[in-house]
Amino acid sequence: MFILYLLCMIMFIISFVIDQDKTKKACINALNMFLKVLPSFLFLICIMSIIMCLIPPSIIAELMGSQNEKIGMVLGSILGSMVVMPGFIVFPLAGILLKEGVSLSILASFTTTLMMVGILTLPIEIKYFGKKLAIVRNVNGYVIAMIVSVIIGLWS
Repeated sequence: MFILYLLCMIMFIISFVIDQDKTKKACINALNMFLKVLPSFLFLICIMSIIMCLIPPSIIAELMGSQNEKIGMVLGSILGSMVVMPGFIVFPLAGILLKEGVSLSILASFTTTLMMVGILTLPIEIKYFGKKLAIVRNVNGYVIAMIVSVIIGLWS
């Protein structure tokens, strides 16, 4: 991750050296777009955080930790697709669920879809990116997430 941040910083500096005005305008546009989207995302994150606080990890583990691995992967992917939460909450939650007995492949389907698919954020994506792009991105994210979870299931 550090390398990506470093690369972005270098590219930003190069852009700034080449054309300061365009770089400043791009930063202002990016900030304005961020501020437009921020209320919607904050609302979704707050609602999901409250819901996740009310549901103990043991219930989530029981729901996803099905005896049938395939059903558990599908349930985990559906739950992950519907939940909105930041990565710094997701991965500790995955650690708790692992201790509760949820398999790695189910956790992979849950965390990967959580990061790559957004059922609740779909209306926002459609508004800003268009219907076709939003749907294609989510379907591709789901397919990739399921492939990743199957591979992890084969390795674990």
